[in-house]
Amino acid sequence: MADAALLAGPAIRRLRRREGLTQAAMASRLAISPSYLNLIERNQRPLSARLLVQLAERFDFDPRSLRQDEAVGGIDGLRRRLADERFADLAIDRDEVAEWLSAAPQAALAFARLYDAGGGKAEPSASDPMDLVRREIERWRNHFADLDSEAEALADELRLSNPDIGAALTERLRQKHQLAVRILPVDVMPDALRRLDLHARQLQLSEQLDQASRNFQIAVQLAMLEQRDAIAALADGAGFADRAAWRLLRRHLAAYFAAALLMPYGRLLRACEATGYDLPLLQRRFNVGFEQLAHRLTTLQRVGQRGLPFFMARIDRAGQFSKRYAGASGTTVLESAASCPLWNVHRAFEQAGRIVVQNVSFTDAAGQTSQWFSLARTVEGNGALGGDSARFVVVLGVEARMAGQLAAARGLGLGADLAETIGAGCALCHRADCQQRSLPPRGAVLEFDERSRGLTPFDFAR
Repeated sequence: MADAALLAGPAIRRLRRREGLTQAAMASRLAISPSYLNLIERNQRPLSARLLVQLAERFDFDPRSLRQDEAVGGIDGLRRRLADERFADLAIDRDEVAEWLSAAPQAALAFARLYDAGGGKAEPSASDPMDLVRREIERWRNHFADLDSEAEALADELRLSNPDIGAALTERLRQKHQLAVRILPVDVMPDALRRLDLHARQLQLSEQLDQASRNFQIAVQLAMLEQRDAIAALADGAGFADRAAWRLLRRHLAAYFAAALLMPYGRLLRACEATGYDLPLLQRRFNVGFEQLAHRLTTLQRVGQRGLPFFMARIDRAGQFSKRYAGASGTTVLESAASCPLWNVHRAFEQAGRIVVQNVSFTDAAGQTSQWFSLARTVEGNGALGGDSARFVVVLGVEARMAGQLAAARGLGLGADLAETIGAGCALCHRADCQQRSLPPRGAVLEFDERSRGLTPFDFAR
């Protein structure tokens, strides 16, 4: 609430007008001077805790109304929407967005609702369940505090019974839910990795899964059994009309709890800070896969105990995002439908199992530039073994100014002058000198000179 109180002027002004009061009359009821109230309404003075209590008592004021910026994802949420190619010529910077959200939060909320209801061509349709769920996750910044706390408490309980997390999870299923874990051959489960057979009282897992993935699947099953109501309440709170979106969010939340159970918040954050976020070491310490760890690192946003604000994505060989979570990073790197071929996440496919790092300068569709440090590595689909499994690249990113804390960045130059320039995919990128360009920028006016041939196949008006 402290952050919102600094920008409470528009909310207080709306309240005063709703009550039909002059500044002098409202100031009198709050026992402050009219000039002080005027400064509050113009965001030149913060709203103190004492005044907040008085507003609640005397005007039936709901303090939660000061957090309306959360409904649009704050400044970063608005910036992601304004990265739409239709606004590219306006060059709206972060300061303007902050001023808009501060001075006219209701107007900003109206814009966000209109955009999300189908005005955003840079995004999939608002009726797409995947997009609806992603937006809901971003609204929470992929941090669900209650699930995290419950998972941490259960992890501590399991650790007391057995330091081997796999054995502890299996025993929990047996004792509390009368379910045995059975590993079945691939010819018995050719099309499934996990199956709950209530008739046989078994959680059946495919032998294709490695040990880390087996532990994760058992933890997911525990989440669905022991956190069913909490997960359903969070999914209901999203207000989805689409049942598929509701189910997708429940699946995400069950996986969230499972990851939090395998990597309890406090222990993981301490390990991250002690090792410099050494990813291979953290994988071994918590016995988890690279993708599971990457997911978890985007969630470390507990108030008063925050980790680095990572974003995470999973990309296939065609450059399509099958997963993307901005978390608290505020990045717009993941907003385009296609990734930039100059981003070396694509080269990670050629170096299977190795972590590939890069310092990049990213220019979004609105012309705003930011600098990021990314780490990418191949993963096998679903943590399955064998040569036929799908292969993806999982990428983690954090602002370059924070990357000095990372073990993977030691000895590397992180200066802006050393960053590789990437864009939002050819269709949204207006960089003129890129020899990797495959398409002209959408909406650009093409220019032709039959007497010469440039370095790229497309010349266009800047």
